[in-house]
Amino acid sequence: DFAELLYIVKRISQNTDLPLSVDLEAGYSRNPNQITKNIKQLAELGVLGINFEDSYIEDGSRVLSKADDFAKTLSTITDLLQKDNVEMFINTRVDAFIMGIPSPVEETKKRIQLYESAGASGIFTPCIEKESDIAEIVQSTTLPVNVLCMPNLPDFDTLTKLGVKRISMGDFPFMHLCTSYEASIKTILEQKSFKSVF
Repeated sequence: DFAELLYIVKRISQNTDLPLSVDLEAGYSRNPNQITKNIKQLAELGVLGINFEDSYIEDGSRVLSKADDFAKTLSTITDLLQKDNVEMFINTRVDAFIMGIPSPVEETKKRIQLYESAGASGIFTPCIEKESDIAEIVQSTTLPVNVLCMPNLPDFDTLTKLGVKRISMGDFPFMHLCTSYEASIKTILEQKSFKSVF
């Protein structure tokens, strides 16, 4: 829950001088006023940016929000933050690709225009991989575009040339590390020795 997230973020913020961005997922609420309160609590901990996604979990399944509804929520949040002079980079995640919907480029572009008008600070398009798709998305907005670590994602130099401003690693490197650790433990148990780790 959000209280647990706050505890974790507080521990992180006390141990780094780097700019801190937090994945707020779908806001930990369906109510824009509560989401704004959540964001303010993160700001008090020194958080400078959040990821805020336009899909949510309902009955164990991920659901893509209606674009207009999400834009209204986002607009309410940005208005409330502005009134209280709370500065927060809202990296707005457009989930058309991650949800595998038909014509994800067109849907993403449509949503970007709505979210840009609603006060989004940046655009995050997880699961996009094709150079042509990335180029089209970048060219459709003046906001900085963020992509996610994927198997067929172009290399960093190519992404830079395409105009991408941010790359998220997600949990993939961590999961890779866990898989390697699991294999290492199995080897130790099979060999009944620690020689494999040296």
